Amino acid sequence: MSKKDLGLLILILVVGAIVAIINPRFLLPINLANTSNLIGLFGILSIGQAFVIITGGIELSVGSLVALLGTLFIDFIAVRELDWPLAFVLIIALGAIIGLVHGWLITRLKLQPFVVTLCGLLIYRGVARFYTADGTAGFAFGQNFPELEFLTAGRSWGVPNSFFALIVIAIVMWVVLHRSVFGRYLYAIGKNEEAAKYSGIRTGRIVMAAYVICGVLTALSAIYFAMYTRSISPASHGQFYELYAIAAAVLGGFSLRGGEGSLVGVILGTVLLQELQNLVNLLGIPSSLNFAVMGGVILIGVLVDQQWGVFRARRRMIDASRKTVAGAAAE
Repeated sequence: MSKKDLGLLILILVVGAIVAIINPRFLLPINLANTSNLIGLFGILSIGQAFVIITGGIELSVGSLVALLGTLFIDFIAVRELDWPLAFVLIIALGAIIGLVHGWLITRLKLQPFVVTLCGLLIYRGVARFYTADGTAGFAFGQNFPELEFLTAGRSWGVPNSFFALIVIAIVMWVVLHRSVFGRYLYAIGKNEEAAKYSGIRTGRIVMAAYVICGVLTALSAIYFAMYTRSISPASHGQFYELYAIAAAVLGGFSLRGGEGSLVGVILGTVLLQELQNLVNLLGIPSSLNFAVMGGVILIGVLVDQQWGVFRARRRMIDASRKTVAGAAAE
């Protein structure tokens, strides 16, 4: 665990202690379970976003994708009566294809990630609303899918299964990001894409793979959100979820410039965000201020990241000058 991650963990514990003192309901099992469920749902989404951010890109369409893919999943199993494992695979495959298209547009046609994903944000939300005729996608009375509901919205030993899913995905993605050649390539591209290209890394394929990973994890989170809400209004479902994912990644130490960050930090960033949301609810702060809190958190995270970079650069310069002086004195 890096110093950044340790500092974030201490902040989480301090904020949690303060909230628990002000309102003891924070420590009630039902509240902790609900918060853990939301951590699982948003954590999966945030990990996908982190893989894109580390390359120096950004994915603004994840909220609209959650709405579109969630709508399609409910429609497949509730209306078209597809077996849920088949519908599950189709949605994951569709998420991968959308991620591949985004990556292709960015790497082959040299479009800006901001432009591509902003257009996706508008397109997918519009398609979802058109698909439902601006209505609502949901389950009919009495419809239930016991195995699917247990895996996505159920609990084991009192802990939401979505949280267990996050832990499993986080372990796998930690290995991919921190213990594989692919992960090292991602960091290299984020630091300096041109240098990575000249060193023999196929940067286009690596960046496309990052967007595919993001698409797959977004599709998975869309299924979890769909089963959690059980009813989707495409006009509002998933709205601003991209902000939650970006904020979690930034708080977790992922620089928007690319090339920095740890997966542990993303999980801790997600925990802190949901803790803050819980604080807003328990302290009776108007829910209309939720997005103000989110914006403030993102701003503070970016400022801390920028100042930390300046501090590290100064430290390196001071260390280098001390070595130079010591070497000259030795001569």
